[in-house]
Amino acid sequence: MRTLGRARAAAAAPRDIVLRGDCVDHMRSLPSGGIDMVFADPPYNLQLAGDLVRPDNSRVDGVDEAWDRFPDLAAYDAFTRDWLSAARHALKPDGTLWVIGSYHNIYRVGSILQDLGFWILNDIVWRKSNPMPNFRGRRFTNAHETLLWASKSQDARYTFNYDAMKGLNEDLQMRSDWLIPLCTGAERLKDAEGKKAHPTQKPEALLHRVVLAATRPGEVVLDPFFGTGTTGAVARRLGRHYIGIERDAAYADIAEARIAATEPAADIDLVATPSKREAPRIPFGWLVERGMLQPGEVLYGPGKRHSARVRADGTLVSAEARGSIHRIGAEVQGAPACNGWSFWHVELGGRLVPIDVLRQRLRAELN
Repeated sequence: MRTLGRARAAAAAPRDIVLRGDCVDHMRSLPSGGIDMVFADPPYNLQLAGDLVRPDNSRVDGVDEAWDRFPDLAAYDAFTRDWLSAARHALKPDGTLWVIGSYHNIYRVGSILQDLGFWILNDIVWRKSNPMPNFRGRRFTNAHETLLWASKSQDARYTFNYDAMKGLNEDLQMRSDWLIPLCTGAERLKDAEGKKAHPTQKPEALLHRVVLAATRPGEVVLDPFFGTGTTGAVARRLGRHYIGIERDAAYADIAEARIAATEPAADIDLVATPSKREAPRIPFGWLVERGMLQPGEVLYGPGKRHSARVRADGTLVSAEARGSIHRIGAEVQGAPACNGWSFWHVELGGRLVPIDVLRQRLRAELN
């Protein structure tokens, strides 16, 4: 891993690197449209006034660094517009941007993001399973943060690994509310004095889900507020490339050491996120041609409530009609449409198996 100066970064788009300095300058120096995804965890402008203490009078280790302070909202808006514009320059036409924030800043960020032409795809609620209590008892416990996911335009052909997200969620559609604990324990990086190395370190589980959802192996993820390198560590583990930008030398040093100690993906096939929609089309008739199903063989609907016979031309015939696996599946149910691959089953080894299993076997052979 290397650390490049601004002049070198301007010459070519780097990969797997921590760039030190101002994120706006570095992003503007990158070639236009070369980044697949941006994940941004900008200053929240928390506007904290005074120390926050627990009931036992111990001080809460909150965010009081200079980088989170802005003189007023106008200054914060100008900062937000600058970095979002630079990120838009670096992002591919079909790339996406993720930005995380709290109620202090996310609404201002969202408004500016839309003003710049981004198209919001989702807002994700990261619900913390172990939030910090509200010690003063004057408000609700702040138990979530918000992620905005946006494409560069309404018509962008962005990446969304739907099947991977469904797989992460026990074969159920992934919802927009994510229950993930705060970064604690061994994952929380400490400095030489045993204190938090960074006050807003995000959990790797959160970045795992984001990177897996919106990128493919070999693509480049840019994090303009790199901190201690969570995005880079997760990208490396998942077979993606990263560019981190960090102006604080201590944070950059920690990030470089952390990523160097992270094992890269050993098998790209295991971190790939294939989509069923992108898989090669397999007509039902091919199963008949290759002898995986025989003319006259009986296919059954769930529970054997419906049946149809296979014809040599790859159609089905039932008591009601003749046609494709989808049309006959709809006909026998009296439904407007049907996915015949999941509806029809064949008897194999004494049990009913969806014909989609045969399609997957043939698809594997062709690959």
